[in-house]
Amino acid sequence: MNNPRSHLIIFLWLVAIHSFLVGLGMIFMPISFVNYFGFAVEQWHFFLVQGGVFHLVMCVAYLFGVQQIDHSQVFIKFAIIAKFTATFFLIAYFVFIAQIPLILLSGIGDCLMGLGLIILLNRFQNTPN
Repeated sequence: MNNPRSHLIIFLWLVAIHSFLVGLGMIFMPISFVNYFGFAVEQWHFFLVQGGVFHLVMCVAYLFGVQQIDHSQVFIKFAIIAKFTATFFLIAYFVFIAQIPLILLSGIGDCLMGLGLIILLNRFQNTPN
């Protein structure tokens, strides 16, 4: 299966599923479990849930990218911007604020997803119809 369109659609679905699962995890994970990841956030539960809801909204945006793939790549470009904005934020936070390994791993993961989207979008755009 050497179809750039299919590869891009599958990758967008995986990015959306990742965002969906992270969002649900942030919303429903017991606060005591979050402490195992290096965070002391008992008083910050609202912001954890808010971040989870944000991930669910991003999931919807990524799925719009799948639906509009043949007509407009606006949502795919938005996903790329979102992933690299998250990368910059998470790595800067890790370097300058808190050296929590999960923050660095999340930044690396977002960077890899952003790079994957760029590569697959480029292949899709450069494929003859």
